[in-house]
Amino acid sequence: MMRAAIGVVVLSGFVAGVAQEPPSPAGVLSRRYTDGERLSYLMKGHNNDRPFEARLTAVVKKGADGKFVEEYAWSDLAWGGAAQPLTQASRDFRQAVTLAGGQPFTFPDLSRVQPGLIGPVTDLLTFYADLFLAMHAGQLRAPGDHFLFPSPMVASWADGTHVLTGEDEVDFDIRLTAVDTAADVATVQVKHMPPKAPRVKLPAEWMRAPVADTPNNWVQVRRQGEAYVASAGKETFDVELKVRLSTGAIVLATLDNLVEAMARDCRNAELTECGEPRPNRTVRRIDMTLTGQ
Repeated sequence: MMRAAIGVVVLSGFVAGVAQEPPSPAGVLSRRYTDGERLSYLMKGHNNDRPFEARLTAVVKKGADGKFVEEYAWSDLAWGGAAQPLTQASRDFRQAVTLAGGQPFTFPDLSRVQPGLIGPVTDLLTFYADLFLAMHAGQLRAPGDHFLFPSPMVASWADGTHVLTGEDEVDFDIRLTAVDTAADVATVQVKHMPPKAPRVKLPAEWMRAPVADTPNNWVQVRRQGEAYVASAGKETFDVELKVRLSTGAIVLATLDNLVEAMARDCRNAELTECGEPRPNRTVRRIDMTLTGQ
């Protein structure tokens, strides 16, 4: 749930940040849409030791404004090896994304989908946001080309009820690592790294001590009954995208997400009456593979 919310919130900053950049010359990556094109993907992954998978199907549609979008639907959701039947609202849910410029998507109303589908939906948005940046925010023409996209904002996933504080901030190092014209595939790597001076708000002094080798760029305080669980640390995640050169469609997308944090159980909202710190490590791996076109 934590990573999902970040994926939604921070993307508003992507759009604003790209809009402020001057237009860049055409690179090797561009999306060429065909009305009625269909794409099918299998998304598989794990959150620590808990596996999940879902199937995604997209149809390319041309709107009244002449712009193309890929409209996604979900099916065959499973968590921990057990099928999770989709509610009617989740079966009816559609998410439109585009790589054609302007804005990659409008934010979905996640209240319409069941909790187990929120992660897959927002991981999809993360992949499209990264590819959108690779296509529009810099110049990627040959293997080795790269650019840094500084963090446009601090992301928050606090809901004010269960999660009282939830913030993270990352910069983006976007690199074209390979161009295989014979296979019709380009490979893009996007490293999401802590800024040199993260702007996340740490509500307690003890949270300032770095957990890893950089200043802490991730913080969360959640209510647990009458007590609080407070955590701070370092978050990174790396995305690799294999993209069809001829069309710009995603062939394979992977995401490796690591949060190295220290957590403490606290008795007061000021987080000054707390137990001993304990390691709190989250490891996520997501793969989205094109299975039909």
